[in-house]
Amino acid sequence: MPPDARILIVDDHKDTLYALENALAPLGRPLGRATSGDEALKQLLRGPVGLVLLDVHMPGTGGLEVVRYMRRLEQTQHIPVVLLTGFARDRQLGGAAYALGVADLVTKPVDPWALRTKVRHLYDTHQRHLALEREIRTLRARIEEHTAGPGRPALPHPHARVPPGQPAGAHTGELERDRT
Repeated sequence: MPPDARILIVDDHKDTLYALENALAPLGRPLGRATSGDEALKQLLRGPVGLVLLDVHMPGTGGLEVVRYMRRLEQTQHIPVVLLTGFARDRQLGGAAYALGVADLVTKPVDPWALRTKVRHLYDTHQRHLALEREIRTLRARIEEHTAGPGRPALPHPHARVPPGQPAGAHTGELERDRT
């Protein structure tokens, strides 16, 4: 995920979109907007999104349906989602949201400072997680490249036992090959 991944704000009320954009603008991250669940899904599939701020109750495809769809797709399944609701929180909604892996459920009207803090933390944590995954893939590729060369022995298994008194690598025959 590139560092310019957008925060996607989804709400069917344009005045709410405007208020949320103003609340998140100080973060300095690119913001995207969608006015329906279907539009949000299209944007999620088009480009890099680092977090979704999503209204639960929208005409057509609602917030929970969007999250269900996101969790089924590899490219969107780990994107953090904060659900927004204008209704009082209830256990059923909270249970359904958290069962889908939603990061948080926030009641409108939102406190801009609290929302910014929450979004900054979730966005940055997700970006660090993705960077670590990229680094792991790079290191694994380098290890495979290093060990797959012609005549090169594979690395010993990390749990392989080395008999007492022998240097590491002796049990795999590495020392004899290195001396020749």
